[in-house]
Amino acid sequence: MAGGVISKSGKAYPGELTGSALITCMIAACGGLIFGYDIGISGGVTSMPIFLKKFFPKVYEKEVLNVAGTNQYCKFSDKNLTLFTSSLYLAALVSSMVAGTVTRVFGRKLSMIFGGLLFLTGAILNAFASHVYMLILGRLFLGLGIGFANQAVPVYLSEMAPYKYRGGCNMLFQLSITIGILVANGINYGTAKLKTDLGWRLSLGLAALPAVAFIIGSLIVPDTPNSLIERGKQEEAKIKLRRIRGVEDIDDEFDDMLAASIESKKVEHPWGKLLRGRKYTPQLVFVILIPFFQQFTGMNVFMFYAPVLFKTIGFGDAASLGSSLITGAVNMVATFVSIYYVDKVGRRFLFIQGGIQMFICQMVITGCIAWKFGTNGNPGELPTWFAAIVVVAICVYVAGFAWSWGPLGWLVPSEILPLEVRSVGQTTNVVVNMVCTFVIAQLFLGMMCKMKFGLFIFFSVFVILMTIFIIMFLPETKGIPIEEMSEIWEKHWAWKHFVIQEVDVEMSNEQVKKNGD
Repeated sequence: MAGGVISKSGKAYPGELTGSALITCMIAACGGLIFGYDIGISGGVTSMPIFLKKFFPKVYEKEVLNVAGTNQYCKFSDKNLTLFTSSLYLAALVSSMVAGTVTRVFGRKLSMIFGGLLFLTGAILNAFASHVYMLILGRLFLGLGIGFANQAVPVYLSEMAPYKYRGGCNMLFQLSITIGILVANGINYGTAKLKTDLGWRLSLGLAALPAVAFIIGSLIVPDTPNSLIERGKQEEAKIKLRRIRGVEDIDDEFDDMLAASIESKKVEHPWGKLLRGRKYTPQLVFVILIPFFQQFTGMNVFMFYAPVLFKTIGFGDAASLGSSLITGAVNMVATFVSIYYVDKVGRRFLFIQGGIQMFICQMVITGCIAWKFGTNGNPGELPTWFAAIVVVAICVYVAGFAWSWGPLGWLVPSEILPLEVRSVGQTTNVVVNMVCTFVIAQLFLGMMCKMKFGLFIFFSVFVILMTIFIIMFLPETKGIPIEEMSEIWEKHWAWKHFVIQEVDVEMSNEQVKKNGD
């Protein structure tokens, strides 16, 4: 069996990727649409003069009225403007902590429905915003919804997909994010031409459409067999497992799920187990460092500040939105590369190749901006060839992220976590992701004003570090059943010392208990 492994029971789990499982995963992955739409829409509306004039007049004066003495790097540096972008991620951070408990106790499906409803509320508030505080309140509701969706959907996809196709199915979430970004960029490009409040209101209000799609989809799809077993619905779980695997012989996989559930129920305090148990050390390291590095690639700078970034380096209104539309299209198309190859070449190869590609592109972008802008931010007339080099370098950079750290940042943490700590582990992943996204969103415009082109060197250092981290510490997880993942740590040079020692201690304690009985 290509790409598969043999389970502890001596058999590979039977079953293929059925139409039922694929459709279910595609519907559930729509949770990525709401995240992607918001990433794409926020940067576009903050580059619209009519929007800036209404909510952020100081930025409007520097950008549109071109107040004398304003450095090109500093035109968008404004506390309220950064709060508009970053407030969403602060709310997502808070809600993801609650979502972990909801996902574990009530199931993945309920968390997804709740996330869609919260996001829909935020979209309505933003569409009718009359003051900056109402705008930020809407952003907070959007963030609450994203926190629930980002916590539940990756886990749902990893549990629903057959292990041989888990990588590709899980990456449907990232694909949905990229589709949401692309659609948002296209909407911004069109609504910016209206030159009235209707333009930005449509951009923000149309977020309701992916929210409704996600809510309806979440109502339709079944909960995962793992979640049903976790909540004591074993017969229903068996029926669901047979349906999504397309075979009658699901006993080995079901028995492993059941055993994992029994073990998980022995864990009274999963947070304490994850944080203090030595055998969970590798999982804890990865659910913290992967989302940290994912955000410090600088990718979200290009995504939710793309139009602002392009305007900063000299593009006009239409050109900046058009360029961000191009990068959004590249982001979506490149994600298909990852979906196709992730279960063929593996996670490590894509992580490493993507990191090298992003670093090279960041050096090209840094060199171009440093040469043309210097530190005074006065580029003069920008030639067409210069703009073309910058856009191409950014597109190649985005492609590298889109088939590596983008989708793998959600896939790997969700697939390496044992059931007993899966919900809290995924919560940790989302929390770290949202904290880092909040920090980047809050500080980026100010950092650009202070560091100038050096900001891109700052991000490139993290790209080097994260690539070295993967080379040294990540074992390959391709083709390994999700309930058998513990074996990879026992064979890894760095992690076996933590895992094997903890297992020996547990076995010794169990033996002492038996002897006492």
